[in-house]
Amino acid sequence: MKLLVQPDDGMMPLIRGIETAKRSVEIVIFRFDRNDIERALDNAVARGVSVTALIAYLNRGGEKKLRKLEMRLLQAGVTVARTADDLVRYHDKFMVVDRKVLYLLAFNFTYLDVEHSRSFGVITQDRRHVQEAVKLFEADTLRRRYTAGLDEFVVSPVNARKQLTAFIKGAKRQLLIYDPKVSDPAMIRLLEERAKDGVEIKIIGRLTHAAEGVMVSKPAIRLHTRTIVRDRQLTFIGSQSLCELELDARREVGIITRNKKVSEGVSKTFEEDWVKAEAARDLIPVDGGMPATKAAKKAVKAIARELPPVVPILEDAVRKVVGRDAEINLDVEEVEETVRGAIKAAVKEVVDDAVQEAVEQELKSVG
Repeated sequence: MKLLVQPDDGMMPLIRGIETAKRSVEIVIFRFDRNDIERALDNAVARGVSVTALIAYLNRGGEKKLRKLEMRLLQAGVTVARTADDLVRYHDKFMVVDRKVLYLLAFNFTYLDVEHSRSFGVITQDRRHVQEAVKLFEADTLRRRYTAGLDEFVVSPVNARKQLTAFIKGAKRQLLIYDPKVSDPAMIRLLEERAKDGVEIKIIGRLTHAAEGVMVSKPAIRLHTRTIVRDRQLTFIGSQSLCELELDARREVGIITRNKKVSEGVSKTFEEDWVKAEAARDLIPVDGGMPATKAAKKAVKAIARELPPVVPILEDAVRKVVGRDAEINLDVEEVEETVRGAIKAAVKEVVDDAVQEAVEQELKSVG
């Protein structure tokens, strides 16, 4: 089993996986804007590989992009299926190559998740895990009922609450948790109980209700993973937060593994992120006491106000290349959304870099 750590590993491990496919690629998509992955899928079809994409019925604000993606993939020869609408959301993300290799991910196939966020994934050839993923893929593609057949393959709303409850209950010394929003009352009570029993619990993310003995730090980098390391021996990586909706009403998928390298890798990354998060909390005031996050938001708004209309400029640039009489139909909404995303990512990166530099200076002074 191999651990993927974002933003460090990028998309190349997945692209290489698609490029090595000989018979089939089965991929589940919730959000997607990666041209490199799309090209790899197109090329796989061109060389005779059977590619099937299961695409979310909807996602908040992104339905138009998903429908356009469906059309492009269909034109390339990909078999496209759409998830049912029986659950609140189909939010899982994984890929199976040749029914031999499983890529189970906590991140979407997007530039934001891969290049500007902390997230994890695993690549495994464990036959049981691969078979269970294929079983789930077929069930959701054909809109049939899925029945869990493997305890360590965690699927919401089927067995996630049961398995993650048992996972947390089994902690004897420590729980290291990445979670954007821990809000499920039963899970919060369970964490508090484990803390009272002497288990050290640290959360990078958010806890909606105070729990005695549970330490929480806001991430110093955008967080898009749900990951727990138990006693430095077992690791859960998946798409479901410890919140009621994601445990009980959405399709989410994760995996529990005893792989030593995975546990060591996530623990090491967590420790580094915890130090940065704690240092960033001490260094939040900037320039006269304004919080860094507030400063970043003000910067985004100021830049947006100063920007001229983007679409006319882009159309003019394109006409200079293809000719003044060319008919150009740009998707105004998509162009503006892309520009806004780029601005936000750039400002966030500058803020993160500034915080990281300050942290490093602080650590040097302490050392």
